[in-house]
This record gives sequence, structure tokens and C-alpha cells, in this order.
Amino acid sequence: MKSRKQAAIELARTLKIVRARDFDARGIPRTYLRRMCGEGVLVRIGRGLYQVADARPSANQSLAECSKRVPHGVICLLSALRFHELTTQSPSEVWIAIGPKARAPVPASPRIRIVRASGAAFTAGIRRHEIAGVSVPVYVPAKTVADCFKYRRRVGLDVAIEALRDCRKRRKATADELWRYAKICRVANVMRPYIESLS
Repeated sequence: MKSRKQAAIELARTLKIVRARDFDARGIPRTYLRRMCGEGVLVRIGRGLYQVADARPSANQSLAECSKRVPHGVICLLSALRFHELTTQSPSEVWIAIGPKARAPVPASPRIRIVRASGAAFTAGIRRHEIAGVSVPVYVPAKTVADCFKYRRRVGLDVAIEALRDCRKRRKATADELWRYAKICRVANVMRPYIESLS
């Protein structure tokens, strides 16, 4: 029969990033977590988040951590641009979209920037990616560009224009896809001159 310590290590290796409640569900007391962190077997990587000490961090580790902390959220704006390699900027916080009535996460590391959206502007254009063993929802490039125009006062119009240019140049989205998400995000009139100038 496996010891609780072995079970905790196996769980952490399987899930890559594990929450304290995952251990609770397997009947592993939280005292084991503290003890294993003290022994250097597990590493606390964020509030209630752990991984085995010898795990190799992923380039997008912070996205996986945030997705674990905010399972009802979607990676968006600058973080999604960075994920899709559509910006030279490296945001110091993870941008995540949540529904209008969803509970905002408690501040912790990594830092999270919340954006609220509703209806199709929240649900459209989500694609899941496997990052560090976590299924992370990220908006597709065309939706991310439309979001940048929608939230241009928060990210900057120059960032939105750069993202649009890079998206078309690298063929990450067609003009039709951009128009579709521009309409969903209600920024078709704002984006029109920029899309037409690239045609």
C-alpha cells in the first residue's frame, strides 16, 4: 500500500501543478504538504499551488498557474498576445478574462490583471492548450486582436495596431476571422481602417 507521501508525489507528478484541494480530495492531509515542502520534495509556487521540486518550469508556467487558480477564466490581451508571439512586450502580470458575475481571485503570485466580459465577447474564440500539464484556455489570435482594440484604453492603441499587423504578417488569422471577432467585440468600426490598410 502506498504511503500518503508517495501518493502526494505521484499526484504532483501527474498533474504537474497541483492545488491543495487536489490533495484534500485524495485524503492527503495538508500537514504532509508543509512537511514535504520543508523536506524540499514539493515546492510551493503560489497560494495553494505546488509542484515537485525537480519539475522543469515551462516558458508559459505563469499561465498554467493562473489557470489553476482561476479555472473559470480565459487568458487574454497582453498575455494571449505573448503566448501567440504577437508582441515584443513581456507583461509583468497575467491578463485573464472572467464573466461579469464571476468571483475575482485573491491577489497572489503570479500577479493577475482581471478583465470582465460577457456573452459572446467572453465565450467566443477560446482554444485550450496544454501547458505544464494544465489545460489552459487562451483566446485565438483574431479574438485577442479584437480584444486589444476593445480594451485599447487599457493596453494602448499602439499595442492593438502592432498586434493586428503581426497577426496578418505571420498569417495567424484571416481577414474574415478578424472581421468576425471585431463584430463580436463591437469594434468593427474602430478596426476597419486598420484592417483595410493591410489589405
